[in-house]
Amino acid sequence: QVQLVESGGGLVQAGGSLRLSCAASGRTFGSYARAWFRQAPGKEREFVAAVSGSGTITYYADSVKGRFTISRTNAKNTVYLQMNSLKPEDTAVYYCAADFVWGSWSPGYWGQGTQVTVSS
Repeated sequence: QVQLVESGGGLVQAGGSLRLSCAASGRTFGSYARAWFRQAPGKEREFVAAVSGSGTITYYADSVKGRFTISRTNAKNTVYLQMNSLKPEDTAVYYCAADFVWGSWSPGYWGQGTQVTVSS
């Protein structure tokens, strides 16, 4: 059974930083792209960032470009999201995802989500 487990969320002031982690179990995603999405209250889930299987290619939503960095450690089957210069509009539940075609952003696996709250 595949499981994606996020951690690292919390409450932070605007301008602060958080680092999210997503550990996968039940399957090795070493050669597969991984991604982060988020869903704010009353809004649809949206794409945030993705990293290729090798870790050499990344892609970001315009809203987070230059502030967030996605990375991965295949040995640990883990993907990270370093979030800097956080803004109140970054407040959302953040989900990691796996098993999708690059560019389609329709994952087959989702984590349970971790809450990120940015206070002004």
